[in-house]
Amino acid sequence: MIRTTLKISGMMCGMCEAHINDAIRAAFPVRKVSSSHTKGETTILSEAPLDAEKLKQAVSATGYSIVSISEETAEKKGIFSGLFKH
Repeated sequence: MIRTTLKISGMMCGMCEAHINDAIRAAFPVRKVSSSHTKGETTILSEAPLDAEKLKQAVSATGYSIVSISEETAEKKGIFSGLFKH
């Protein structure tokens, strides 16, 4: 699982978050996408890395702009993941 974090400028409210989320869901097969206008960021969980150029196009089509993109491997955590040490 890959966690992609986008820093986005221009989000001002919950509707802005919804526009970004809908645009990303339409452009990519993602597991989860959530945005925060207060943090100015969108977090995406996907099975494979996302194309940065396509991300920029999808977000700019909504009227916002990506300031930065970061990617990291995300571990899937279950209900009991904190109980067991590997």
